[in-house]
Amino acid sequence: MSKAKFKLNRAGVRSLLKSEAMDGICQRYAGNALQRCGEGYEMERRTYPERTGYVVRAATDQAKHDNLKNNTLEKALRR
Repeated sequence: MSKAKFKLNRAGVRSLLKSEAMDGICQRYAGNALQRCGEGYEMERRTYPERTGYVVRAATDQAKHDNLKNNTLEKALRR
């Protein structure tokens, strides 16, 4: 067995997670999930100190009920 060790470059990982390329990838995944969910769901960009990301959530009461009953968001992310 190999005893190779490596040290993670934290600054490099942080810059990768905050890069425009990663933002585009996250936006694409969230946009695809949003399209699968249908009406009543919304996508929002979130910026954190260490990374950027997107959230898809149920915005209307009808969508919230739909998500509780059918796990719509979970199923949209599985595809």
